Amino acid sequence: MNNFYTPESAMVIVAHPDDIEFSCAGTIARWVQTGTRVAYVLCTSGEVGIAEAGMTREKAAEIREKEQLAAAEVVGVKDVTFLREPDGMLQPTLELRKKIVREIRRFKPEIVICGDPTIVWAGDTYINHPDHRAAATAALDATFPAAGQPNLFEELADEEITAHKPRKVYVTGWNGTDLFVNIEDTIELKIAALRAHKSQMKDWDPEPRIKEWAAERGQGKEMAYAEGFRVVTLVTDEDWEKTNGRVLPED
Repeated sequence: MNNFYTPESAMVIVAHPDDIEFSCAGTIARWVQTGTRVAYVLCTSGEVGIAEAGMTREKAAEIREKEQLAAAEVVGVKDVTFLREPDGMLQPTLELRKKIVREIRRFKPEIVICGDPTIVWAGDTYINHPDHRAAATAALDATFPAAGQPNLFEELADEEITAHKPRKVYVTGWNGTDLFVNIEDTIELKIAALRAHKSQMKDWDPEPRIKEWAAERGQGKEMAYAEGFRVVTLVTDEDWEKTNGRVLPED
């Protein structure tokens, strides 16, 4: 499916700074340009991701959070939350699930974007990071059914945030994608956002590889560059209209 629509709101939930830029920043940039409210939730601050002599976790966290805020600014996202779970040791605990439920109920996204917890083998040269899998599991478990169940984590009502069931989940990854978003007009923003992660890019220019990957996803779909997702619909058009007073076109 290649049709494009603009959701009213979207939340991206990932493990580390730069995960969003690699996976879906082109789509986010396109949505923001057409009026979508977007929030980022980072489970960790990537504090073990700078392997330099004398680097501390505290200093690395400060660097990487600043880089993520700069990357978000490139595509127009201002709502960025760091949950500050331990980098490299992330686990899909009930505590983390509750933290993510709080963010979903606070922001009330129409769409949640997260990773695929089932991906372990990612080509011949990479094993999917355990933090990626943990963040994806926690995000999915928080999105459904937890966030929409008012009697689960009901103490969050004391913070004046109430249950919310997102309409769709967009899962990033290499396998089973069934929706492709044309990012031809926003790929330069995606690359610029990725470059904001200077501690990770170092001397590497991401542009050639990012364009190569995006071109592969767009091949045969009349898209020069694309990002792909597996889409799960949790709320039908009819039910979404009853709850929100409007219908959005199906993907």
